[in-house]
Amino acid sequence: MAAESLVVFCTFPKVEEARHIVRDLIELRLIACGNIFPAVESIYRWQGSIEFASEVFAVLKTTAVAFERLKAELESRHPYEVPELVAFPIMHGLPSYIAWISENVAVDGE
Repeated sequence: MAAESLVVFCTFPKVEEARHIVRDLIELRLIACGNIFPAVESIYRWQGSIEFASEVFAVLKTTAVAFERLKAELESRHPYEVPELVAFPIMHGLPSYIAWISENVAVDGE
């Protein structure tokens, strides 16, 4: 049986940083894949001001078991002081795709 799968959202300041970190997370087997959208505009409140920024959006696929290690690795590598990292359970999906996620994410990260 496949482990519970998650979709994780994360933003980055530059596409090169997103590519580097996503590749590292795949090599560590903390995610099965990452989709990088190189141009999104973000509007948010930061330190009392409303900010506008061009960012890179990444969608990562992982398992619930690997999420804590993923969170720690991403936080240690990410250039933002407070990186966006939110995860949602995959409630439905093609069984072969869900199995593929589980097969490509190591339970112990190795």
